[in-house]
Parts: sequence; structure tokens; C-alpha cells
Amino acid sequence: MYDSMTPEQSAVKAPSRARTVTPKKHHWGIYVLLTLGLIAVVAPFLWMLLSSFKSPAELAQFPPTWIPEAPTLANYSKLFTKLNFPLYFWNSTVIAVSVTGLNLIFCSMLGYALAKIQFVGRNMIFVLIIGTLMVPGSVTLIPLFIMISKFHLVNTLAAVVLPGAASAFNVFLMRQFMLGIPDELLEAGRVDGASEFFLFWRIALPLCVPAFVTMTILTFLASWNDFLWPLIVLTSDQRYNLPVAIATFAIGQYASDDGLLMAGAVVVVLPVIFVFLLLQRYFTQGIAMTGLKG
Repeated sequence: MYDSMTPEQSAVKAPSRARTVTPKKHHWGIYVLLTLGLIAVVAPFLWMLLSSFKSPAELAQFPPTWIPEAPTLANYSKLFTKLNFPLYFWNSTVIAVSVTGLNLIFCSMLGYALAKIQFVGRNMIFVLIIGTLMVPGSVTLIPLFIMISKFHLVNTLAAVVLPGAASAFNVFLMRQFMLGIPDELLEAGRVDGASEFFLFWRIALPLCVPAFVTMTILTFLASWNDFLWPLIVLTSDQRYNLPVAIATFAIGQYASDDGLLMAGAVVVVLPVIFVFLLLQRYFTQGIAMTGLKG
């Protein structure tokens, strides 16, 4: 049949055979693994949330139950009435917001300089900054504490905020993002006589919203959950942040009050979840555009 076809007819017939599509196979094994991973991640948080509404007697019963038989808000009431929990929440908020704000200012400016300003030693400075990421944080604890002590900042919130005012990773994040900004935009501004700060503030920053959001989420999460450094420099319970306060409850007089500890943990987690859900669209876009994805 095909032997009697002209070359033109064969050329038309061939693509029709090539367009045959085989049914797509379902990778059920991957779905099962993802489901198991989701359960492993979500189950502890779900247990924490449900346990915060249980009475001490229900928490102590065996076998344990997932759904509270008699839900109660007594644990949350005790958390905000008998304990100084609002103060701890305020301390954590001040620390997290301050650290995040300072990182947004300093790291974005340094990232712009390393990406878009030509000067001697620029690449060497960037290599040195990246090199600090390979230094374990525990190595700098003692020198940093001595420095904070010399400035008489021990047991102040500034002792927690100032060491985290800039991050090498955030500098790397902003530099990688700003490398994608066309140089022609900045050169046009320079020709018109604009200063570097004007170019940074009016041209570069408006294009860096996804990177800003990514840095905001990562920095806020790290500073909100910071435990070791606040534990070292904060000696008074009036200065504790939430992680240190919860740990103090867990080894103190409330060590046996599981419901209270679960309620405290829920309050600690909620702001982080809220911030992430609010900014997740920009967070995903920022990770993709900075080249940090796998």
C-alpha cells in the first residue's frame, strides 16, 4: 500500500503515526512513599495540637486516644494567666522582627554591591563570605559571648539581635538573585546621573520581591526558633524567648503537665505557619529564581 504512495503522501502519513501517544503510567509507588512521608511529618504536629485540648487525666490514660473525649481550653488559659507567656511571646516577636529587618537591609545592600558594582577584590570578598558558611556555629560561641560581655550586653535582647543582624547565606541569596537583573537597566540610570543608592532603591529592590520574601521567611523562622544562643546570653526569665521558656517549663515545676507544654508548643508554631502560608507563593518563586533549587 505504502509502495504506491508518492513522497508527498508518505511525508504527510508519517507524522500521523508519530503522534500516537501511549497511556501515561501511574507511579503508585511514589505516591505511597509521599503519603507515608506526609503522615510522618504531620502526625506529630496533629498529636501536639489535639493533646493541647486534653485534660491531664486524659493525657495519662492508656491506651491513648487521638481525639479529645472532653475538649478543654484549660491549658491555654493556664498558659496566659498563671505563666508569663505573653512576655515571652513579645520577646520572641521583638527578636525575630528585628533580626529579619536588619537582614533585609544589610544583606540586600551587600548583595547588590557584590552583584552589580565593579570594585577591586569583589570576588575575594564574596569567597570569604561564603567560606564562613563552612565554619560550625559552635566554634564562634565563646568568642561571640566574650565580645557581647565586653559591650555589657549580656541579658539583653540586643545580645540576641546584633549577632544575627546579617547572614552569609542571605548575602549569597540576594547576590544570586540580583545577578539576574539586566545590567542595561542600571546602566541607563547611571547615564542619567543616578547614584548607586538610587539604582539600588528604585530599580533593584522592586525587582527583588521574591528574594526578599524568601529571606524574610528563612530568617524569621531561624530567629523565632533560636534556642542555644539565647540560652547562653539571657540569664533572666524576663528576657527569655519562647523556645527557652518552653524548655524551662519542661524541666521545671511544669515538667509533668504535658497539656500545658503542648499548648505552649502550639502557640510557638502558629506564627511561623501563618507567615509561611501568607508568603508561600513568593517563597517558591524566590527559590526558583535564585538558582537554589536542586
